[in-house]
Amino acid sequence: MRRTNSHNREKNIDQIDCQMIELLQKDGRTSNTEMAKTIGISEATVRSRLNRLIEEEIIQIVAVSNPLKLGFEIVGNIRIHVDVKEMDRIIRELKALKALWFIVQTTGGTGIDAEFVVKDLNELNDLIFERINKVEGVLRTETTLFLKYVKRHYDWGTALK
Repeated sequence: MRRTNSHNREKNIDQIDCQMIELLQKDGRTSNTEMAKTIGISEATVRSRLNRLIEEEIIQIVAVSNPLKLGFEIVGNIRIHVDVKEMDRIIRELKALKALWFIVQTTGGTGIDAEFVVKDLNELNDLIFERINKVEGVLRTETTLFLKYVKRHYDWGTALK
C-alpha cells in the first residue's frame, strides 16, 4: 500500500512492516531474530526493513523515559501563536531549542504546539521569555504544566490492516 507523508515522499508500508512496528511498539528491545521467527521471515529481511523504516523516519527506536522521575521538575506544553508568514523560519529556530522535545504544526488559532522538559522554574522562564518569545514572528505563548502522567502508551499499531 502506498502512503504519502507531508513532504509528498511516497512510502511503501506493507503487512510485514506493520507486524514489525507492532512488535517494537510492545517492546522496543525485541531482537531482529525474535521478530524474524514471530513473523516468519529471515533475520536479514528484518534488518533491511528495520533500517529502511528508521532511515525514512517512519519509526524511531528510543527508550521512552518519564522526565519527572529523572530529576526534571517541570514538563508541559506550550501553545505558540505565530505570524503564519514566518512559520518555516520560526519552526527552524524552535527545533534548535533542546528543551523542546516535541514540536507540531497545528490547525486552529495557535500555529505550533511544543512539549518541553526543564529542570526548574529558572529554565522554564528562560525558555519562554528569553528564547521562544524573542523569536521574531512569535505573537504570544500559552503554557500548560503537566502535573503527572496518567497514560503514556505507544502501542497504537498502524492504520494499515
